Amino acid sequence: MNEKTARSRRKVGQAVTIQAVATQANVSAMTVSHVLNGTKRVRDETRDAVLAAVEDLGYVPNLAARQLASANAIRIGIIYRGAQNAFLSAMLVGSLNAAARLGVQVLLRKCDTFERADAIEAAKWLIGGGANALLLNPPYAQELSESGVAKEFGIPISAIAQGSPLPGVDCVGIDEAAAATEMTEYLIGKGHRSIGFVTGRPDLPAAEGRLNGYLSACRKHGIDVNPEHIVTGDFSFDSGLAAGETLLSRADRPSAIFASNDDMAAAVSLMAHRLGLDVPEDVAIAGFDDGPIAVKIWPPLTTVRQDVEALAGRGVEMLVERYRSKQGAKSSFSDAIRTPLSEQTPHLLVVRESA
Repeated sequence: MNEKTARSRRKVGQAVTIQAVATQANVSAMTVSHVLNGTKRVRDETRDAVLAAVEDLGYVPNLAARQLASANAIRIGIIYRGAQNAFLSAMLVGSLNAAARLGVQVLLRKCDTFERADAIEAAKWLIGGGANALLLNPPYAQELSESGVAKEFGIPISAIAQGSPLPGVDCVGIDEAAAATEMTEYLIGKGHRSIGFVTGRPDLPAAEGRLNGYLSACRKHGIDVNPEHIVTGDFSFDSGLAAGETLLSRADRPSAIFASNDDMAAAVSLMAHRLGLDVPEDVAIAGFDDGPIAVKIWPPLTTVRQDVEALAGRGVEMLVERYRSKQGAKSSFSDAIRTPLSEQTPHLLVVRESA
């Protein structure tokens, strides 16, 4: 196509497709994508042909492609598991909004397990695909930090919903223990002296902090905790169902149950209804996170709000600040993350009908 024809097409507003570019350059559309996105090395002659066709046709790739074609573009990789997870949804919304505002790209990689080896493999896949920064949520941040590979990667890494520091990783979260203490004291203030607790994954700092906050509040108010009223969950809905059945079927059933996240709290509420119990008359229920599920069940959950969208947005900002501050500097990212940042944001007790 000659220059006059290309100008004519642009003038009448006809869209130039990636396939048109591929046809003129005599390559596949995938090759055009690789050239524009920088996702795979191609021969210099092929790259020149593609770029010539782009210029000749007046093809304008989308913002993401133009950013990826730049060697200085910031590409943030996110590892996720469970697309229906409310926490993940909020994390993606927050990170994508921040990425759009800051002009950076987000890449996603699904990881089917929480195993360390799989987390490392997913991170390496993202880095191999062009990611030069990582935004992680529990437990992936902890797995990469404790394994030592976070430092070896030599790129900025930030973790959200991580209230305690991690080696080699910038962290932003809430004070898990203080938030759990406040919720437990609220339940105590409502007259409850027998409060059951559903933990998260015991190996995660967030779960440990929430359990410690619950225990601290009980000790402070002179409440003897029945060890059998503490049931281990893993932050999943199914584990909440099992924990709820265990606690609610007991002869000495607690009058209130505090679950370490909203998914498990919602499951406990469902189990209470299955057993013919009224919430909150027969048992009060409280959760943690204030995700979408908190207001989609009846009665809606009393819970602790940690603004996951805001945490994700701040995590992206930290990555961008870290990346841009080191561009052109003599020291490497590996040097920079020897002194990672650790920030805490406010939490909020949200009182609704479940307690």
